Amino acid sequence: MRLIPKQARSNKSFEAKVKRLTMQVRGQEEGLAPAVHPNTKLAPVRVFLRRLFFWSLLSAGLVFGTLLLGISGYHWIAGLDWIDSLLNASMILGGMGPVNELKTNAGKIFASVYALFCGLVLVGAMGLVLAPILHRMLHKFHLDEQDFDGQGGA
Repeated sequence: MRLIPKQARSNKSFEAKVKRLTMQVRGQEEGLAPAVHPNTKLAPVRVFLRRLFFWSLLSAGLVFGTLLLGISGYHWIAGLDWIDSLLNASMILGGMGPVNELKTNAGKIFASVYALFCGLVLVGAMGLVLAPILHRMLHKFHLDEQDFDGQGGA
């Protein structure tokens, strides 16, 4: 509040306008709740680990579903055996590249689309796993900032 002139700082209507504007920016005025209320305490470690486990499990399910999609595509579209389909889908999903040479155009198109899709799935899966960790870090830093500013920690 150092940048605000002294006359404005003592003005109650000015403070009300700033508070209303802040609530509008945060989405609270329209009935939308923020992700975490600014005055909430940091979740206990047990709750954090439960959230991390849930999102990791969801991420693993996404990766497993993508692997099943790749195995099926390599088997039925590219005409590979099941074990070769598993190997190719796993290698593409892991970022290593294909193993077997593809003979058909349909198989090559599938492999191309599947490789691009796997790149997006990898980014999405990492986002799901990292989201609770980054959320906790940002919330912790915000609480520390409140303590430092003298506004009282939650």
